[in-house]
Amino acid sequence: MVIPPPAGAPAAGDLGPVLREAAARLAAAGVPTPDVDAELLAAHVLGLGRGELAAASLRGDRMPADAAAVLGELIERRAAREPLQHLTGTAPFRHLELRVGPGVFVPRPETETVAQLAIDALRAAAGPAPVAVDLGTGSGALALAMATEVPHARVHAAENSVDAFIWAKENFARHAPHARLAFIDLADAFPDLDGMVSVLVSNPPYVPDDAIPRDPEVRHWDPPAALYGGADGLDVVRVLSGVAMRLLHPGGTLVIEHGEWQGRPIRDLLTADGWRGAATHPDLTTRDRATTAIRP
Repeated sequence: MVIPPPAGAPAAGDLGPVLREAAARLAAAGVPTPDVDAELLAAHVLGLGRGELAAASLRGDRMPADAAAVLGELIERRAAREPLQHLTGTAPFRHLELRVGPGVFVPRPETETVAQLAIDALRAAAGPAPVAVDLGTGSGALALAMATEVPHARVHAAENSVDAFIWAKENFARHAPHARLAFIDLADAFPDLDGMVSVLVSNPPYVPDDAIPRDPEVRHWDPPAALYGGADGLDVVRVLSGVAMRLLHPGGTLVIEHGEWQGRPIRDLLTADGWRGAATHPDLTTRDRATTAIRP
């Protein structure tokens, strides 16, 4: 027996109208990219790429009733602002498709700029097997970008959330089983690597405690431990400064992601701690996104 789709959800029929109806439902719910999300969810349900979905729509292919029912359920969940990546189970990051879901911070496109800064520094590091560390790895995005794009590097990552660690463990197994993933607090991470690390990168929690994220997907679904960083958002950055000073060798590079208004206070913090050359870098939207510094 075919289960009918929820009220207001797409009905079985030609794919083009089904997609338009799904997009209209998402637009009415305030989803920022309703057309894209409808296409991605339909492609996920049908097991197609977006290009294949577009071709099927142009041909006038029909969506079977059972697929329409599944799509209807997903559209209603997305309309309730459940993250798209939770519904498909994956998040793209650079060349990777990462497994994500409840309990782990969903990697954002702007973090790809942070990954590039770390990768560039790692490629420039001396020696045949430079060491890189990602503290608070979450899904593993930054560590796995380094491990796959700088394959001669030795990459280590730390995570202390059980839920996030489960997702990271799956992603490491799929993309870089040779990299090291440890269940450990970043403040105590990798004493065996003291003074040996060439690049240390982190996307720490940096939202001030009294700030409320605008997007429901962030506010209701991202784990609070991955978002909030104390009264000014910099509590974990202060810890990172000390840990990185311990782990990096002289001349090693620290890369920290942060909010667009935090560049100056982070540069001041790092400079006061003895770091050299603190500099803030924009992402592709020209918003300040990361600060780098050199270990003296």
